[in-house]
Amino acid sequence: MSAPDGGAPAGPPVGRPLTGAERAAERYTDGEWHRLHPATPLLRGGIVFIALFGFVLSNLRERLIGFFVGAPEYGGDPLDAIYDHGWEGWALLGVAVVLLLCFGAFYLSWRMHSFRITGDAVEVRSGILFRTQRKARLDRIQGINVVRPVLARIFGAAKLDVSVAGHDANVQLAYLGSSLADGLRADVLRLASGVRAAEAAAAAAAGGVTAGTVAETGGDAPEGVPTTGGAPSRAAAVGDLVGRRVNEFLAPELDPNAAPPESVVKIPPLRLLGSLLLSGFTVFVLVVIAFLIWGASSGELWLLIVVLPGLIGSASFYINRFTKSLRYSIAGTPDGVRVGFGLLSTSNETLPPGRIHAVEVLQPLLWRPFGWWQIRIDTAGHSREKGAAGQPNTTMLPVGDAADVFRVLSLVLPGFATDEHRDLIESGMTSSGRDAFVGSPRRAVWIRPFSWQRTGYRVVDDAILLRRGFVWRSLAIVPLARLQSLELQQGPLDAALALAEARFHTVSGPVRPRLAAIDAPSGVRLFEEVSARAVAAAAADRSHRWGQATNHTEKEH
Repeated sequence: MSAPDGGAPAGPPVGRPLTGAERAAERYTDGEWHRLHPATPLLRGGIVFIALFGFVLSNLRERLIGFFVGAPEYGGDPLDAIYDHGWEGWALLGVAVVLLLCFGAFYLSWRMHSFRITGDAVEVRSGILFRTQRKARLDRIQGINVVRPVLARIFGAAKLDVSVAGHDANVQLAYLGSSLADGLRADVLRLASGVRAAEAAAAAAAGGVTAGTVAETGGDAPEGVPTTGGAPSRAAAVGDLVGRRVNEFLAPELDPNAAPPESVVKIPPLRLLGSLLLSGFTVFVLVVIAFLIWGASSGELWLLIVVLPGLIGSASFYINRFTKSLRYSIAGTPDGVRVGFGLLSTSNETLPPGRIHAVEVLQPLLWRPFGWWQIRIDTAGHSREKGAAGQPNTTMLPVGDAADVFRVLSLVLPGFATDEHRDLIESGMTSSGRDAFVGSPRRAVWIRPFSWQRTGYRVVDDAILLRRGFVWRSLAIVPLARLQSLELQQGPLDAALALAEARFHTVSGPVRPRLAAIDAPSGVRLFEEVSARAVAAAAADRSHRWGQATNHTEKEH
């Protein structure tokens, strides 16, 4: 069986049909510099200027009305001097000059902000006085996030956030046309996977051209302008533009044609609401309410003044997290695992195969009666944008049942989470007795009185499963090809009981793959076995060019 993170299901085959957005985007992956959406300066900072300008105007509305219908008598502010000396014209000229300078700076900023996509990297350069240039290598791409804030959706724009391995190494294309962002996301992933190179080589060998070239499509026409002859009327163009914007707002977050329906995992709104109400924050709120009631009954009314505003703010916390998590979906697409969410402002991130370094399935105590679970992951790169409801974007599944967990695992670890492993995964999630896992010895009860029976590990198919936790259940899965180092340590108490603790080091993230209170001789054998398997798995790993690996596997079969 193949390595758990290098499975083939997510890789697109050579020569697969391209969508219209992908074909239109190919003209932007020619290695030349291109400019962003014309509304970029406005969306990146101009809105703040307009808001401030509107605030000033709203506070001077009496003055403006008085200027046109007769200035009233005011005293004690600089505007009186303007009226008294007849400087109204100069004041308006100054305002006009400031506005022109601002719009000129916006235009110059747009002209100096460009990007290019080559066969090796995505580059962005910007700045007027101080120039900056950022470069993201395609072989280090960890994910691509397409974010559409509500204001950008009005302009038909979106941000393309390219996550790469390394600290603060992301490259962001903000902003692009909405359809162009989708097309570029798919095209960049095809470049990173090696599919474009394979297509070019196949076309060269056949003496033809690659599928989906710009010659077939004639390039990308500006939004709202038809490609056929004849000039449309202004009313028709405006109506077409408004119609497209309305369709974009009403369209489902996940295109039904983007992924097979059986691979899509969604969160019902009632379950989402229940998970928020049964969170640790709710416990904190209940404690605060109890403290407030006690203070009020004992005559400490100052507590009401101090605590009540915070309780009112907690209601907005719940509303905010609920609305931002609506339309959450996880799906398997030809380019990788796609996580999308959002009602007004939307976000959808695509994680290519082989970018998951560790997976953890955990269950808080309050969720246990309902059978709900959460999935978190470790990746080498993180999008600058937050995940659903402000959660870290390493939360793959905020809340789901056991069936949802298995479907998500089959997407993120396609080579491991198969039907033959279902019993093993279920045992790691819920079992509390002796089973196929190598458990802790009975003497571990001295340092793990409640969880020693659940503590255990299992190495299978180039992955290691770590089971732990009695109150908060947890199952961690680490693909050995992604393992960076392994540590076996023993403290004084562990040495006295012949126990040890194993730590599996991956990239930084919420998952902490470690297992305490295991038998010391078993830990040594585990260390040797995992070390040998990790070296072999890393040598056989081809996930950095997952498209080429997929097509090579298909040819072998």
